[in-house]
Amino acid sequence: MRLSASAWSRERPSALALTALLAVLAVAAPAFFSAANLRDLVMANAAVQIVALGMTLVILTGEVDVSVGASFGLCAVLFGLLAQAGLPVPLAAVVAILCGGLIGLVNGLLIGGLGLPSIVVTLALLAIVRDGQRWATEGAWVRDLPAAFQWFGLGQSRGEMLAIGATALLVALLAWMLRSLPAGRAIYAVGSDAESARLAGLPPRLVVGSAFVACGLLAGVAAVLNAVRFAEVPGALGAGLELKTIAAVIVGGTAITGGRGSVAGTVIGVALLGAIGTGLTFLGISAYWEHALQGAIILAALLSDRALSTARRAVA
Repeated sequence: MRLSASAWSRERPSALALTALLAVLAVAAPAFFSAANLRDLVMANAAVQIVALGMTLVILTGEVDVSVGASFGLCAVLFGLLAQAGLPVPLAAVVAILCGGLIGLVNGLLIGGLGLPSIVVTLALLAIVRDGQRWATEGAWVRDLPAAFQWFGLGQSRGEMLAIGATALLVALLAWMLRSLPAGRAIYAVGSDAESARLAGLPPRLVVGSAFVACGLLAGVAAVLNAVRFAEVPGALGAGLELKTIAAVIVGGTAITGGRGSVAGTVIGVALLGAIGTGLTFLGISAYWEHALQGAIILAALLSDRALSTARRAVA
């Protein structure tokens, strides 16, 4: 994920903030860097990272998806129910991922196809999916899962390696796609100026719709990889996940208006926001400050983006 000088300027503030946080922890709480804690941090944030990749694609087109948390929860519960009913675990995983893609397709048709506002459509899907799931499951956990469900029957060590490897592979693939493929350049073009992209022969509605489908599929993948960490699936998962992923993407330097940003920035954003809570605990500071610090970092990211945009216009 090599960055040009101009691209690096967008990720620099979050990278510096992450470096500063890690430097403080290295001096004041070196136990933070123990192998066990770092492994737990990576595993706890792997699902957030995967969903944030999909959110990056959506925000790059100038849209937003607040339904990903509900989609994540539904896919995880569906995965558990199918495995509980006797469907082979790999097949249950595929169906759950496709369920996420279906929700993304509905978003894509309504937003990309009909031109409806993304915040309104995805907020409606959030309510429909989450409340529908609560009604269907009554908040009950999915229990009595087959032995092959947890970690896909591989055991914890190999299961964790699989989850981390899958996350790293998706990061690399999305970074390469945005940088090297025509589809990636189309996403940037549509996010920068949809009308200019249309005049250049690109289909903005198809690009936007495809971004939502990809986001839904990635939410499904994240739900599956997160669910297999445990022997039971909670009946209500994903609450607040949409805010975490949107925040991570923005903190990582992706412009909320679209057209500018990178996967590398999103990785940095997830790492920064994910390390804050655990870092505060190791520093002996109340965890209640976690959300306040995250909010301050988000505001700083928005101000930094405004400053970069002003400087760019001044140079132009």
